[in-house]
Amino acid sequence: MNTAVKSFLCVLFAIVIASNFAVSQTKPAVIRVDLSKTKGDMKPIWAWFGYDEPNYTYMKDGRKLLSEIAKLSPVPVYVRTHNLLTSGDGVPALKWGSTNIYTEDANGRSVYNYHIVDSIFDTYVKRGMKPLAQIGFMPQALSIQPDPYQHHWKPGVDYGKIETGWAYPPKDYKKWGELVYQWVSHCVARYGRQEIESWYWEVWNEPDGAYWKGTPQEFYKLYDYAADGVKRALPTARVGGADATGGAIKWLGDFVKHCLSDTNFVTGKIGSPLDVVLFHAKGAPKLVNDTVVMSIRQQLNNIANHFKNINNYAALRNIPIIIGESDPEGCAACGMATNPENAYRNGTMYSSYTAAAFARTYELMDLYHENLIGAVSWSFEFEDQAWFAGFRDLATNGVDKPVLNVFRMFGMMKGKRVEVNSNRMYPLDTILNSSIRGRETDIGALASADSSSTSVMVWNYADQDKQGPAEPINLQITGITPAVKKVRFTEYRIDNSHSNSYEAWKKMGSPQHPTKNQVIELEKAGQLETMGKTRVLAVVAGKLEIPISLPRQGVSLIQLNYW
Repeated sequence: MNTAVKSFLCVLFAIVIASNFAVSQTKPAVIRVDLSKTKGDMKPIWAWFGYDEPNYTYMKDGRKLLSEIAKLSPVPVYVRTHNLLTSGDGVPALKWGSTNIYTEDANGRSVYNYHIVDSIFDTYVKRGMKPLAQIGFMPQALSIQPDPYQHHWKPGVDYGKIETGWAYPPKDYKKWGELVYQWVSHCVARYGRQEIESWYWEVWNEPDGAYWKGTPQEFYKLYDYAADGVKRALPTARVGGADATGGAIKWLGDFVKHCLSDTNFVTGKIGSPLDVVLFHAKGAPKLVNDTVVMSIRQQLNNIANHFKNINNYAALRNIPIIIGESDPEGCAACGMATNPENAYRNGTMYSSYTAAAFARTYELMDLYHENLIGAVSWSFEFEDQAWFAGFRDLATNGVDKPVLNVFRMFGMMKGKRVEVNSNRMYPLDTILNSSIRGRETDIGALASADSSSTSVMVWNYADQDKQGPAEPINLQITGITPAVKKVRFTEYRIDNSHSNSYEAWKKMGSPQHPTKNQVIELEKAGQLETMGKTRVLAVVAGKLEIPISLPRQGVSLIQLNYW
């Protein structure tokens, strides 16, 4: 045997030994679902979405995506968007939008124009959706610093360039309050009192940061006048704030104190209406040795810290809470060309992260006993942009991305959340301390059940953006009602071969001008697919044992329909 052959065999032997050692060091995954132990309602906190650019709402791909989002949810989806009061011609741009709802005539008298904002809300209402109506931003005619006003930001440019006249306090707070009153009154007349009572109104966005160029006291005054306008138009309407950033714990606390115990700037009495509390939660991916590494830890700590803070106020016990933006990071319009750390967005990293993050959001809700009603995914679509440009969006050029299929899975989960235990699921405390970066991946599950079905969402996730082969998972389900002897078993899957338009696009050669037939193929690839066919399984003594396998970054939904 010559030296070259001996060297090759030695290397091959070392690879085999290393591979076997790695396998032996990884625990086979066992997931146990106990249907007899309920955790709470399977609240559709995921059925909330948002975006910066309101004029995308009624455009071609915007209407299509909204129809798909509405269809996948068993309950009305809530939608939040910026710039509903911003001045302009209604032409969208990245991180920009306008409705021109408010102008003034030559004598300084208020002029209201609802055409564009009606087009936005009409698009939602026609699809059975509800606005999480954001009262912002400042119309040019009301701003204390009206110029410059419309920005021309693009990815790669200093983010501070967006901070123009729309971010400033009003020159006349009474006119500001009257604008809100007139707008809400118009909505009541257009859509009906009962419909508006089902909406939420929230004042501004991230007033603790770049989106507000006034002092905290000036924001409290802005809020008081806005909330007063809402309640004058419809006393039963629900209004709140302040959509503070994830780290603004003290700032949100000071705002709550104002609403509970300060003198109201409008009424002169103590307190301001606060029907719902809102804050943001964001992760922070980084590029490490050319590999994206996520920070699910940061996003979940944002949520935990705000929950802890809200729990300090007895008056807020059981108040509805909305995470106004809950995402892996902070800039939806920053594509991967200028921000390579955002390269996770097109494929299965985003979908598996979303499954793992929402499951832990439910855990935090339970841990702190909060009335969390929504967690807004700040991800929509970007009209007429490059294919798979790496924006934080649910679809590209009308083609659904893998992440949207996680929400299709959530839409199939009904009834009560039930107890899940997995020997490969990272404990919540571990994630809050050190994220998901250990030797093993996070193989976990979220399960729900009602009288006729059980759903189990299973994921294989880790913060480091790497693919990996399928791992065997032993799924054990107990507590099935004795009357059930058989179930129809269906497995839905998101991975590189299923429910993945991005991989299909890459196999086409990554065309920026796909043909009509290619677009049809991509649209099909963007839908939720099954693994094999539905089959019948026998239930023995209220138990089922189901072997599945799941690659790293894969997500499966196991659907059991009872006979």
